[in-house]
Amino acid sequence: MSNKNAYIRNNIQLCYGDKARFILKQTHNEYAQRNDKDCNRNPSLWKVVFAFNLFSDYLKSQGVDEGHIIKVDLEDRRNKKLRNPDALLEYIDAHITKDGMHYVMLDEVQWVEEFEDVLNSYLKIPNVDVYVTGSNSKFLSSDVITEFRGRGDEIKVAPLSFSEYFSVFNGSKQEAMEEYLTFGGLPKIATMRGNEEKMKYLQTLFKKTYITDILERYKIKNEEELEELINILASSIGGLINPNKLVKTFKSVKNVSISPNTLSFYLEILQEVFMVEKSIRYDIKGKKYIDTPAKYYFADLGLRNARINFRQYEVTHLMENLIYNELRVRELFVDVGVVVVNTKDEEGKSQRKQLEVDFVCNQGSKRCYIQSALRLPNEEKREQELRSLMNISDNFQKFIITEDPIKRYQDENGVVFMNIYEFLLDKESLKV
Repeated sequence: MSNKNAYIRNNIQLCYGDKARFILKQTHNEYAQRNDKDCNRNPSLWKVVFAFNLFSDYLKSQGVDEGHIIKVDLEDRRNKKLRNPDALLEYIDAHITKDGMHYVMLDEVQWVEEFEDVLNSYLKIPNVDVYVTGSNSKFLSSDVITEFRGRGDEIKVAPLSFSEYFSVFNGSKQEAMEEYLTFGGLPKIATMRGNEEKMKYLQTLFKKTYITDILERYKIKNEEELEELINILASSIGGLINPNKLVKTFKSVKNVSISPNTLSFYLEILQEVFMVEKSIRYDIKGKKYIDTPAKYYFADLGLRNARINFRQYEVTHLMENLIYNELRVRELFVDVGVVVVNTKDEEGKSQRKQLEVDFVCNQGSKRCYIQSALRLPNEEKREQELRSLMNISDNFQKFIITEDPIKRYQDENGVVFMNIYEFLLDKESLKV
């Protein structure tokens, strides 16, 4: 069995699929019943609950001997001696025998100097699996990939999807949607009841974790520029972002001179720390990518709303971001579609016009097109949403997702119309 290194970000309350549901329910049922208030006070303990408790319980349920599970919380002051790489190696070695698999779990491994050497020391030991967590400022995805290329597995984690959130929500799906669009899908949010408590938690997390970590990691001197860019992104969900045009915005609004390269660098940083994801434009007819401008979607809507103090609640844009995140959770590659059509103006002159398809979704040889439409109140709006889809000549499936309380149907053009709840709650909803 090969050595596997699982790398999990500091905000471990993010997790994919059934695993997230399992973690949240187990934490709720077991630890909440034990009145373990520390889990609610300290977000990092959610990580420990996952890596040190739940995964251990799972291994033991599969017949793994408890003595073969080696757990070290390096953030714990009691384990200060083990932050020395040689002492840590000696401790782990002392617990490894020749019989059976051993599972080593190291929490907050960045506390150990030369931790890379410690991990690499177990690469050639066939009966040892190593699982590692680390703070995002010192243990970013790009660092891990560079250091352990081809020698470990990276587990990317995400906030709870709507279906996972709803599975533990005490209320209707409409009430759950309102909460989810406002406060997002971090599991700790699902344990909170008061709105003020949720808002304070998200705003503190954004400032004390994300911003602090970014400034520390990348040694950014001008914090105001970075924060203004984040504000622009948070206010522009579903809008096209062009670094060259942003330069003019900074100059005219803030009277700040900043280069396109610096703005592009900041945008890359925000992607590296999993705050936003970039979706680039794809010319469907020309079959080519258009890198600029692009759209940026927030990984968690609660964090986005916290950034702008919960002021802008545009359901149309929030729903678009929600659909994007759900598509990514389903492991689809998502682009913004562009359909170029030739039309005539009022004077009869020919002109080229670009129509947009919200999402071009690819998975291997499979593809589908999706439009997000909050409401379809009349035929004019319906035709507007259909226009770009009807100008695509291939035979891949086309969908329009709306909040309207409709029963799923397929029109005469083969376009499938469905309600947002069916899309989110049925993992097979994109299959026809």
